[in-house]
Parts: sequence; C-alpha cells; structure tokens
Amino acid sequence: MTENIRNINKVLIANRGEIAVRIIRTLKKMNIASVAVFSEADRESLHVHMADEAWFLGDGPLSETYLNIERIMDIVSKSISCAIHPGYGFLSEHPGLVSACEEANIIFIGPDSRSIKLMGNKIAAREFAVECGLPVTMGITGTKTDIMENAHTIPFPVLVKAAAGGGGKGMRIVREPSELQHVLETTSREASSYFGDGSVYLEQYIEEPRHIEIQVLGDHYGNVIHLFERECSVQRRYQKIIEESPSPTLTPEVRAKMGAAAVAICSKIAYRSAGTIEFLVDKNLDFYFLEMNTRIQVEHPVTEMVTGVDLVEEQIHIASGEPLRYRQDELQQKGHAIECRIYAENPSKNFMPSPGWITLYHEPQMLGLRIDSAIDRPQQVHSFFDPMISKLIAYGKTRNEAMNKATHALENYIIHGISTNISYLNQMLKHPSFVVNKISTKFCDEHTIELLQQIEKQKSFIQTSIPISSFLMFDLNKTKLGGTDNLWEEIGYWRNRMHLMIQMDGNAYPVDIDYLKDGTIKGKASGIPFEARLNHYADGKLNLEVSGRPVEAYVSYDSEGHAQLSIHGHIFNLLRNDLLNDSADYSSGDTGQENGSLFAPMPGKVIKVHVQDGDEVKRGSILLVVEAMKMENNIVATNHAKVDKVNVKEGDMVDTKTQLIHLTEFEQKQ
Repeated sequence: MTENIRNINKVLIANRGEIAVRIIRTLKKMNIASVAVFSEADRESLHVHMADEAWFLGDGPLSETYLNIERIMDIVSKSISCAIHPGYGFLSEHPGLVSACEEANIIFIGPDSRSIKLMGNKIAAREFAVECGLPVTMGITGTKTDIMENAHTIPFPVLVKAAAGGGGKGMRIVREPSELQHVLETTSREASSYFGDGSVYLEQYIEEPRHIEIQVLGDHYGNVIHLFERECSVQRRYQKIIEESPSPTLTPEVRAKMGAAAVAICSKIAYRSAGTIEFLVDKNLDFYFLEMNTRIQVEHPVTEMVTGVDLVEEQIHIASGEPLRYRQDELQQKGHAIECRIYAENPSKNFMPSPGWITLYHEPQMLGLRIDSAIDRPQQVHSFFDPMISKLIAYGKTRNEAMNKATHALENYIIHGISTNISYLNQMLKHPSFVVNKISTKFCDEHTIELLQQIEKQKSFIQTSIPISSFLMFDLNKTKLGGTDNLWEEIGYWRNRMHLMIQMDGNAYPVDIDYLKDGTIKGKASGIPFEARLNHYADGKLNLEVSGRPVEAYVSYDSEGHAQLSIHGHIFNLLRNDLLNDSADYSSGDTGQENGSLFAPMPGKVIKVHVQDGDEVKRGSILLVVEAMKMENNIVATNHAKVDKVNVKEGDMVDTKTQLIHLTEFEQKQ
C-alpha cells in the first residue's frame, strides 16, 4: 500500500478569501508549503500575506484570473507545486481542472474527474441516486421547451435549478405556471454566467422542508465513512446562513439511516476525498436526496468542532494515497456547534449587497469560538466577489450554550464602513422559534420583518446621550487619542459654552458642552444632562462611563468624515454639523440626485441594458440590471416616463455616484 503514497510538500490554493486562509492554516500545521494566487483586487488580501508564496493571476475578470485553468496550471509549474487544493466555489467542481492536474502529474486534493462529472451535474446525480435506491423528489429534465411542455405533470410550486449549480446559486421557486418561462430564462442565464453551463431542470418543491446534509470521507481503497450531519435549514434566497451540528431535528434512527444512505451512494461511485450528500427532510422526517457537493463545504467547521477531525487535513492525507485514518465506530458527536455566515449586505434594504471600504475591523475572542475570515484589518470589499466575508463558529456543551456564546460574540464582532448581517444573525439566534427549533428553509421569509423590527427596538433602548457622548469623547480628543494634529479641525469652533449640532442616523440633536478637560465631558444632549469619563482607549475601542454607567464603544471614520459607532452590537452613524466636509461641494448646492436621475444602489457591473434613448417605459419596467456580489439587481422605472439618456453600457463598472439613466416622467392624468 505504501508504494501508492505520494509526498505532498507544496500546495497551490486555487482560491481566495476565507477558505484560502483556512487551508493555509492547516498546511502550516502540517509543515507543508503554501502557494497563494491573487488578482489585482486581492493584492493586499490576507491569504496573500499568510502564504509562503503568492503569485499574480492578472488584472482581468474572474474568467481570466481565478477561473483561468491554463494560468493556474502555469503557476503550478513555475512554483514547483506538487498539488492543488481548490477550496470551494470557483474551480472546485470543474472536471477540467482535475483533468489538467492528471495530465501534468499534479495531485488534485479532491475527488477524481469521473465523480465530479457524475455528481456535479444535478440531473445526472438525481438519476444515479435513484439507481442507488435513494428517495428523490419528482423532477423534469430536458430542454427549456421540454420543461414547459411537461411542467403540468408536477404540482406547483416547483423549483427551477441549474444543473451545474451549487452554493444556493441558480435556484428559484415558481408558484404560478405563468411565471415559469421567465424564470427558466433568468436562471439559465445566471447558470451560464456563474457555472459555464446554462442547463436547468424542474424539481418538486417541498413546503417547509429541513435541509440536512451528511459529511463523508472516502479514500482510494474503497473505504467510506460519514461524520454525521449538519442542519442547514436557515437559508435566505436558498443560501445557507446558519448551520449547526448535531441537527436538533433528527432522531438517532433517522440519523443512522441518512448516514448509511450517504455512505452507500459514495461507495457506489468509489468516492475519494471529502464530500457532502444533501437531503431535504419533511415534517414526517422522511428524507429525499437533493444533491452531492464534491468538495469541502462552507459549513465544514461545525463538523470539525463536534468531531475533532480537521477535514482539510484528511483531504490531504487521502490525496497523498493514504487510507482513511478513522473508522466509523471511532467517530462521535460531542457538544454542539453553530456557524453564522457574515455577509456584506444590508438586511434593512432587502439584503442589498454592500461592497466598499471597511474602516474598522475587530474580532471577538473567547474560548470555544472560531472565526474563519478573509480579512484581519480595514480593507476594501469588492463588488465582483461573493458577499460572504467571514464565518463565526461557536461551540458549547449544549445547543443553548452554543447559541448564547454565538450571540455574545456577534455583539462584539465589529465591522464598520459597510453594512453586514451581524445584527440580523444575532436577533435570529434569539428568536423564540429558532431557540425551540421550529425552523425550516422558509424561516427568513417568515420572520425577517419581525427580526428587523426587533433590531430597531433593541437599538432604541440605548439612550441618545450614550452614543452622542461616546462619539464626542473621541471626536473632541482626537489629538490625544492619535487622530488629527489640527486643533481647529478637532474642535471646530470654541466658546466658553460650546454648542454643537450632531447628526445621528438622519436626525439632528443639539448638544451643549459645559466642560471638556482631562478625558471628561459634561453637557446636555437634547436638553438631557450627561457626564462622560474616558477610562481607556485603544485601536478604535473606548471604555468610558456615561452618567455613571459603564459603556464599551467602537468608533471609526470613513473618507468623507462620517463616523460609525458601535454599542452592544448596534451601529450609529454620526456627523458633526459644525465641521466642513472636504468631500462635499458646498458651493453648488447640487446633491446629484435631481429628479429623473437613477443612480446605482451599490457598486457593481452593468450586465444588461433593456432600454435606449427615447424609449417610453411604464412603472415597474426593468431598465437595466446591475450585478454586485454575484447577485442581479434590477433597476426599475418608478413611474411612466421617457428615457432621456442612458449613460452606461453593458460591462461598465459603476458606483453609487454613477448616474445610470435620466428619465422625464409623464404627467399623470387626473
């Protein structure tokens, strides 16, 4: 057996972000050299700094950088790497990369191309699952015309899914037959863009299902084991956002049956490496094969936390030709782990992507907490990558202990400059239905409005004087705390009794300061007296007392002089009105938001323009589509109007200051 074992001493990671960082950590633990690849946008990224070597991919789009097999294989040769780890996403399930490795005698740390081709295509995987005796939902395959002609044979609602899809992408629910044609075309276009394959199929939609998956490992000698399950039912737009292990739903009997089914199908295909068999589970705990992911999963850390097995390390041992190092009877689940995915998005604005500059980054630290992150300091989050920037994983002896640890950690996870879903996740973990495990894949659809209202309610409990005085404690002491050296910029203007007007979250608050000296501020905010004393400051963190109450706050500024302040996990946006903002044009009085102008809601790329100069459009008409963080965002007409000028074309990169289109609205008839 030992003659088939190959020594792996240098690995190129064909990926970026937090998964690249996570793989590098295991390589360092195993004393294996790591090689990072990066595009121009990632030149200063964490994975580039952590790797032993970093090689430049180029400055083009994803197709010319992270998805460029020829370029990656060229770097493998030049860096004298003996293996490639693909992570997840990108080329992780691309048989072309595996074939290129086989031709170049490079070890691919993953399954063989045969397994990827069979299980990577969701249509073929369903058919194979049926051959293996696994239950599946009803489905229709074929061309879009075939699907339309036979859709009536499946009861609505149905799911339209990309054959080559994964990670929640390329999937849409259709509740009415009249919507099917449009959804087929949209999903096919998205699938072609993301996966290079526009094939789609139809699948029966199970109402209020659980999404539960089984982690497997297989070696070159026919050995296959499972490492139990992960509950992944809390999803938004079919994208998992909270995962946990063990599942609080399964009985021991159902857990054993699902594990055996996963092992059976992987044994049938002689699967080698880490993989995941995903199931839908209905209210009766009947389970249906959904798909297989032939790669490491985003949510793999919860399995590692409860089993003690480093899955990336096991992938490397398997790829080197070693037999599995664990037997099934040696594995067990201990304790409970919960993972929260941190996304650059704004939940209060329909989860709009939020690329931009991070102005402050602070990770919480505590026992039983793990954070897999793509960043470790302020930096730019780009619009053309996936919006997930990190994962927070909490471990406890029980589910309640893990939940409590996760909520405490989320309150102390500080990201300024962009919007994130941190507060949303925090409230979700506290929701009574989540606490008692009354969840399904519809949880976010059913509770998002309530969760957002609860966030605002909790934020309103913080007295106005607390964020205002905390902000002023830093702003009026910038010189001492390491900020500006310009006294006049620091205090604006000064009188014996200082009067300021503070903008906070869009509202104006008058502030009178009677005393400012030696880390103490006394005054009134909206007529309410306060006294703030600074105890300690470091790296954006203020420890102070406000009117006798201890306060911990984090503060940072963006490039335009606007401040963000975090208290108890809530973010306040503040601005002193007595200081001029260098980035604003005070002479013209023009905000750039004149009537009829449509601007990009977020930085992104124009991928479709549906109108041209002179067109007449109706309210709700889709004018163009902007893609940001792998999400299509429709720019629509708000009223009946004429298109005066289209200022962008397909392929243009735009930001929030880019005027996309100018319209002239028609007068409404009375």
